[in-house]
Amino acid sequence: MVAANLAKQSRVSRVMIGKYERGEAAPSIEAAKKMADAFEVSLDYLVGQGQNASFDKKTLQRLQEIEAMGNNRKAVLFDLIDTYIRDFKTLQTYA
Repeated sequence: MVAANLAKQSRVSRVMIGKYERGEAAPSIEAAKKMADAFEVSLDYLVGQGQNASFDKKTLQRLQEIEAMGNNRKAVLFDLIDTYIRDFKTLQTYA
């Protein structure tokens, strides 16, 4: 995302974004939240730290929706996910 687009979407000035990029300033929590929202990621993901640092917002939303399901539905879904993971690991091993 170009700095001008990020500035427009996050409502953080281009001047400040330039300072963040050059390491001349650090964004406030509010500015970082606005930029994370513009990128459609969590703050953890944006800074690369924390429990959810590897998940984008869509993935986090899916996990929250799965967590709200009943145990039987979650078990079926987890079985399906486990099958895909197993198959993926098998392909990686023999590739």
